This record gives sequence, C-alpha cells and structure tokens, in this order.
Amino acid sequence: MRCRLCGSGRLVSVLDLGATPPCEKFLTVAELDLPEPAYPLHLRLCEDCLLLQIPALITPAETFTEYAYFSSYSDSWVHHAKRFVTQAISDLGLGPDALIVEVASNDGYLLRHAVEAGVGCLGIEPSVNVGAAARQRGVPTVTAFLDEELAAKIRAEYGPANLVVANNVYAHVPDLLGFTRSLRELLADDGWLSIEVHHALNLVRLGQFDTVYHEHFQYYTLLSAQRALATAGLAVADVELLPTHGGSLRLWARPAAVTSPSGRVADLLKVEKDAGLHGAAGYSGLQSRAERVRHDLLRFLLDRRAAGRRVAGYGAPGKGNTLLNYCGIRPDLVAYTVDRNPYKHGRYTPGTRIPIHPPEHLDADRPDVVVALPWNLEAEITAQLRTLGDRGAELVYPLPVLHHADFSGGRR
Repeated sequence: MRCRLCGSGRLVSVLDLGATPPCEKFLTVAELDLPEPAYPLHLRLCEDCLLLQIPALITPAETFTEYAYFSSYSDSWVHHAKRFVTQAISDLGLGPDALIVEVASNDGYLLRHAVEAGVGCLGIEPSVNVGAAARQRGVPTVTAFLDEELAAKIRAEYGPANLVVANNVYAHVPDLLGFTRSLRELLADDGWLSIEVHHALNLVRLGQFDTVYHEHFQYYTLLSAQRALATAGLAVADVELLPTHGGSLRLWARPAAVTSPSGRVADLLKVEKDAGLHGAAGYSGLQSRAERVRHDLLRFLLDRRAAGRRVAGYGAPGKGNTLLNYCGIRPDLVAYTVDRNPYKHGRYTPGTRIPIHPPEHLDADRPDVVVALPWNLEAEITAQLRTLGDRGAELVYPLPVLHHADFSGGRR
C-alpha cells in the first residue's frame, strides 16, 4: 500500500479492526444463506503527509450505485443543511442567476432548500435510487460519479459554480487527486468550495473508531485536508468546527490566487499540533480506546442477558455495523434493531445478521434495553424515545464511552 495523496510507502498502523463486510451491504432474506465477503479494515497513517487512510478494497461503484442511506431521514441533518443553505445564500449574495452544485447530493436534503429560495442548483449523485428521490423533490440531479470528464461537461453546460458543496464525500473517494481536480473544475475562479468532513482530531481523541469503514477511504485533519486541496490549486480560506457526526470540519476553500486564510485556520492548526497530530505519536492511543469500548459494551450486554433482559437496537447506520462486527454482537445479544429508513426494513445487518424493523416495532415489543447505534444523534434520538424512560426501559449510547440517556436532558 502506498499513500494515495503523496505516494509515500511509509505508512504505519493506527487501528486494526479485523475484517468486516461493507457497512452498507444490508442483506435480504434470500442472501442469508449465501457467502458474504469481508475485507480487512486497517487504518494507517502516512508518516510523510499525515493522511489517515485505509486500503481501497472496494470500489465506489460497489457501494454507491444503489445506496441504503437517505439523508432526509435524519431531522437534525435536514435542519443543519437548511441553516447552511440560508446562511450561504446570504453571505455570498447568491440569487437566481447563481449556481450551487452539490457533489454526492443524496436525496436532495440540502439542495431542496436552494430550490425553495429560487437559487439555481444542480446535484451530482451516483446512486440511482437515491438520485431518483431527489428528482421527485424537484431537485435537478445528474446520476453519475464525479470525475474530471463529468466536471468539464457540467461546467460547459451550466457554467462555473459560485458555490460547490461536498458534504461527507471527500472521505469516500479513492482517487483523491483526480476528485480534487474535479472539484476545482466545477468551481468559478472567484467561487467558494464548502467541504464537510469528520474531523480526525475527534476520531483519535474520543476513540470514534466506528466512523472507520470501507467506503471511507481517508480521514482528515485540517493539515492533511490543506495538503490534499493544494494539489488542485485550492487553499483553505476559513474553517468551522461543527458538532455533526461526532465533530466535523467545514472547510471553506477557494482558488489559491484569491485566498487569504482567516485566523481560525492558524488557530485550529495549532490545536491539532498541540494534540500531537502533526506527527505519528498523537495517533498511538486509538487502538486501546477502541478495545475499551468493545469490552465495556460486551460486558454490559452479557450482564443484561444474564439478568434476562431483552435488548434491541435503534438505528442501522454504517458506523453501527463497524461497531457490531468489531464487537462480535449478534442476535443473541441484540435481538433486532429498528430504523426510520424503509429501504432497510426486512433486511439484516451485514456480517452480524441482526434483523431490521420499522421503529414502531419497539412499541409492540417493548424491550427492556435499547442500544442507540447512531450515537452522534443523541439529542434527537433521546427525544424520539422518551417513552422508553416513561416505562423504565434503558436507552444507552456506546460512544464515546458507554452511558445511559438522561431523559431530563443530561447524561448519567
């Protein structure tokens, strides 16, 4: 394996989670008796450019041609997107003649707000089923993977974009250099590129190992993101720290010729350096943090099983499948899970083969314990499941450390 950013062969192990199936390959009943491939999930750090990465063992086409994730099923994520669009239109002065292009636009969760505001927009979404949902919402959407050829075609047909949005996609591309050039090709010479991506500082410091899965090929600090963007003549002008996905970066980048970095860029680089992330030493504790979460969660589930308590899950996110597979949790410990996404109903989690039901199944079954797998949505999920507390059931979150929901608004 060589670094996909700088080509170096000096990669060191940071986290080894064994071998797991692709996290979004939910199984149908007919697939339960078929072989299920699993791939190593081994995170490494390039000692030269400091990009965190895993080997590209699956292709984007295998994951995203038909996709199980629909962004609009998270209310908080839709509200987050609406706030972003409203603020960006105001700050950048975007009107009917402007163009916003979103890469990996999913089901129109973000661009629908641009449509409502009367601002020109175009989504690029490779998943056929998800892109169809966006078009049903009235969001113009091209069904394709972004590459340099497509970027040039879109620029020629629609003109350069005033704003290019790439939310939670910059980690999903094995051809990092070509994808970055494609983003630049879409962008006007005086335009803005907004990228949201999980912050590797939180991954390491808080032990968020379940954010590592096969469709996430790399994991960014501000420093490594700067280096990646610079390969296409882009520079980070500003950065925001967001609470989404357990702690994310919003990078505001522009062509380097028109960019002057804000003070927040220098401030965050210092924070990362002080955390040891400008060298290999700062990454050394991630493996032990992952092991602690596994041991604590298994001990909890085994204790509840010994006490005769029935345990269910809430949610079937990609991160949950990394957690379930790494911990070896199967239906003997978590009988089933529920999810708001109808695509997943009647299917089974990859590897661990836990059945997935609609959320209403919790009311009918009334389990004693519910383990929330999308722990990054704690406030939203706790509010949705408040009736659990009313009847004395336990709602627990496995990360960053195992803890119970406090239905009064805190944590215990």
